[in-house]
Amino acid sequence: MSTMNVKASSGGEAEALGTRSETMRESNSSGDIKKGQVILAAYVIVTIELTFIFMQMGVMPYLAKSIGLDSVGFGYLQTTFGVLQLVGGSIFGRFADKFGARAALILSCASGSAFFLLMSISTSIPVLFLSRLPAVFMHGLPGAQKVITDMTTPSQRANALGKLGLCFGIGIITGSLLGGVLSTKFGIFAPMYVGLVGNLVNTMIAMFWIPLQTKPKSDHHLTEHGTSQSGSVFSIREILRLMKFPGVMEVFIVKVFAGLPIGLFHIMFSIISVDFFGLGAVESGYLMAYFGVLQMVVQGLVIGKLTSHCTEMTLLKLSVFVFAGVGLGMALMRTVWHYCIIAVPLMFAFSTLDTITDSILTKAVPSSDTGMWLIWASTII
Repeated sequence: MSTMNVKASSGGEAEALGTRSETMRESNSSGDIKKGQVILAAYVIVTIELTFIFMQMGVMPYLAKSIGLDSVGFGYLQTTFGVLQLVGGSIFGRFADKFGARAALILSCASGSAFFLLMSISTSIPVLFLSRLPAVFMHGLPGAQKVITDMTTPSQRANALGKLGLCFGIGIITGSLLGGVLSTKFGIFAPMYVGLVGNLVNTMIAMFWIPLQTKPKSDHHLTEHGTSQSGSVFSIREILRLMKFPGVMEVFIVKVFAGLPIGLFHIMFSIISVDFFGLGAVESGYLMAYFGVLQMVVQGLVIGKLTSHCTEMTLLKLSVFVFAGVGLGMALMRTVWHYCIIAVPLMFAFSTLDTITDSILTKAVPSSDTGMWLIWASTII
């Protein structure tokens, strides 16, 4: 009788263990599905935001000229945008670490809405400069990088971050073509109205698809502890503290000095297209769409395979070496066809440098500080 009881008890325990294991597997599976949905939402937000950013970039030189702004003034306008992004980057990053990725993305999308609203009424030079002001909190790409960093393991991170390049490429292609078509057929302000609606849609996606907290519970506890140390949303001391982690300073310096020239060229791309190459709005759109195709090919077919065969430091050195050759080629180019040829190694170096440095830096700093670091590293160039 006792033997039968022992067998029944053992059978019951085995059945309970099996049920518990099955429940855990189902829980992990549903957790992975939910993570995948959140990461997909982050990709959608980035794609929409970049589409409208590149759409306005394509028509901005023509809008500036239509209200009497010359090339020098346009350079000041672009510089203002960059300075505001730099100033707001650290504040936005600390805000993301303190209040979560969803709050940060909502702030970014709402700022984008204000940006396009002001641009849609920019009939004078002062209002056009004023429209740059919301750019201080427009950091959708680093915000999405934070979501992905929070919801992936270190081994998955480089590949997941690399897929953002596909979003970047889609944004360039769609935005560039859309800007040229809309401005030609419906007027110079039509892209601004479309951008306003698109950013409002993005705000709704961030509100309903991104969870309140994207970090695991253990990391969320560390986040609360880490942000309480800084005592404020912006702290220079916190940035200096992060620089002291092993490998951070060196990789950050490489990112800045290798990326600064392409950053400057990117800011002035519209003026170069108009004044140096003599392209119209539609032709500039085609050129930027070409960049987008290259970006998608590099991110989708090249970087993912390279990360599985080469170390991150090897790829970082390779990207810097290619950048050196690209700089020489840019100094010698004379026609738009030269530029199309140079664009191939340019996109490879840019995509590789951006993906690999972000992956290295997010592994080097504590998870409680990834938001501030991603945005600071992105906006500094």
